[in-house]
Amino acid sequence: MKKDKIIYWTTTTIIFLFEGVMPALTFRTAMAKEGIKHLGYPEYFGNALAIFKILGALTLIIPQIPKRIKEWAYTGFAFDFLFASISYFAVEGIVFASFVPFIFLGILALSYIYHHKINE
Repeated sequence: MKKDKIIYWTTTTIIFLFEGVMPALTFRTAMAKEGIKHLGYPEYFGNALAIFKILGALTLIIPQIPKRIKEWAYTGFAFDFLFASISYFAVEGIVFASFVPFIFLGILALSYIYHHKINE
């Protein structure tokens, strides 16, 4: 059980940092705005995406949030990673950046699996 909790909290913390803290600190920067623009999205989409990422990350990291809401956060992040990869493939082609979201999708999947293991 201890190993399961370590895996869960490690993977969930990685998602929290990548999808919650990083967007909170960077979504208003010129580089973030240029990244959204480069992928063909309007600036307001980047702002909305950052807000939902922050809320989703908080949902995953706060233990008192009901399981049903956590399920929606996991689903939202899965779509986020899939569509990020699709966007990179469409704009950049087959480059490393196109595959990075799949790495985080794998980390998210581990968090999801171990969330259910420790909450059975």
